[in-house]
Amino acid sequence: MHVVLSSAPGGVLLTPVADDGAVVPGAVTIATHELSAEIARREPDRPRWVWDDTARWYPQLLADGVRVERCVDLRLSHVILRNSALTAGSTLANAPYGPWDAPAVAVQQHSGTLFDFVDEPPQGATADPIEEFRLQRAALESSASANSLGLLLAAESAGALIAAEMRFAGLPWSVQRHDELLTGLLGPRPRTGERPAKLEAVLGRVRAALDAPELNPDSPTDLMRALRRVGLLVNSTRSWELKKIEHPVIEPLLEYKKLSRLLAANGWYWLDTWVDEGRFRPDYVPGGVVTGRWATSGGGALQLPKQIRGAVVPDEGWKLIVADAAQLEPRILTGLSGDQKMAEAGRGDLYEGIVASGAVATRAEAKVAMLGAMYGATSGEGGRLMPRLTRAFPRAIAMVEAAARAGERGEVVSTRLGRSSPRPGESWHEAQGEANGVQATDLDERRALSQSRSWGRFTRNFIVQGTAAEWALCWMAGLRNRLWAMADGDFADRPHLVFFLHDEVMVHAPAHLADRVAEEVRAAAADAGRLIFGALPVGFPVTVAIVDSYADAK
Repeated sequence: MHVVLSSAPGGVLLTPVADDGAVVPGAVTIATHELSAEIARREPDRPRWVWDDTARWYPQLLADGVRVERCVDLRLSHVILRNSALTAGSTLANAPYGPWDAPAVAVQQHSGTLFDFVDEPPQGATADPIEEFRLQRAALESSASANSLGLLLAAESAGALIAAEMRFAGLPWSVQRHDELLTGLLGPRPRTGERPAKLEAVLGRVRAALDAPELNPDSPTDLMRALRRVGLLVNSTRSWELKKIEHPVIEPLLEYKKLSRLLAANGWYWLDTWVDEGRFRPDYVPGGVVTGRWATSGGGALQLPKQIRGAVVPDEGWKLIVADAAQLEPRILTGLSGDQKMAEAGRGDLYEGIVASGAVATRAEAKVAMLGAMYGATSGEGGRLMPRLTRAFPRAIAMVEAAARAGERGEVVSTRLGRSSPRPGESWHEAQGEANGVQATDLDERRALSQSRSWGRFTRNFIVQGTAAEWALCWMAGLRNRLWAMADGDFADRPHLVFFLHDEVMVHAPAHLADRVAEEVRAAAADAGRLIFGALPVGFPVTVAIVDSYADAK
């Protein structure tokens, strides 16, 4: 049974609905302050709670000690069904733009040309969750791939529950250890407006090497001017370009940029802002990237540098269980394509298996070749190795090549479970139109070709990265329930997820359960592979470390 939550005069309306969205007798209005108790009372019956945004409803339930097993996040589900090629003929997909299309958070942009953003929803439009649920069920049932899409919607909604739970639990964080790490790298905490001592010392070396005592290295314009004064004709001040240059200033300048970046991103101000009572609680954004990957709206949880990972430490008597999926995207490509030869190569270390197949000579070459296949390398080492990879694993390479050609034509591609890529934006279509016009110039044609190939690289990777995101959601969803079943008590007393980064998860668990948690992590990964790929012979091994500090996990 599904139960829809919606705001109502005097509280919250709970409406039972059938699988097709038809209202079932038994609707009741609950006072807001009694909602958590009512949901806790009904939870043993395993309803699937239906609400507009998990981030709106679930945090208060968690604060009141209520954990729910299942939900339908209508807004996240709407995005998938609205844009999926598998539901393109549905009423939902073809309806005018409305309040369900308004993103709850900002989404990732992509180079300014690939993604176009829509306008604000119409003023005065209302979002009826029962009607929306009915439209979503109809869209799902009209699809020839209802089972796979249904799994995707369930996994996406489970991800929303996990994101809220991870924020509620928080990542255990030692303020003292963080301060010690910063002091060791930067020097003691400076007064406001001043640079730390070690950063100031490195800056002194930069200024001396450039004979620029007043240089502001944080200004790209000033730094570019100073570099050119000593004969360094650089096009930018980015680290990857500076590394190509031989000059006494390069070493201290790169060191300054590294330390300055640490100070800005994860320095003392970050520590004061984001860590409270020994916990880092970032705002995760499920589905924040068009491929289905997560994003964050603050705190930079997806970019924790190695220099500060030593501050992530478990509570006394607890352990951190850190797991990452080995070679996830190449294995996802294996499953997508059904390439038996690549599956055989991946029975152990996939890259070593590619070497053993004779396609390339070294593990490093295998890794470069696979990255080239998934991201569209046409030159350099990746481009050179592609023909060999194509001969060895024709089905796998044919799949990403077909996705790239579809993108170059402006077509949509879809992941294994049915999340579809966006169509190219207006600037893309303008470029193609101008190139095909009677007055088209060579410049117009080159511009159109460049944008076409760029979009092809995006769609090539979309099917792999998007399916990897689906696998990770299924992995976490299964693990979440396995962890809950391991112990009794409140949420914070049981093993629970505290961190997620694309192909890596972290569990905070009582020390005596750590080994069992590691087993459940591996079992959940195997389950996720079977859910998405069935009996296809592709494995998803995970590396698991039981540690007392995140820094010790790798």
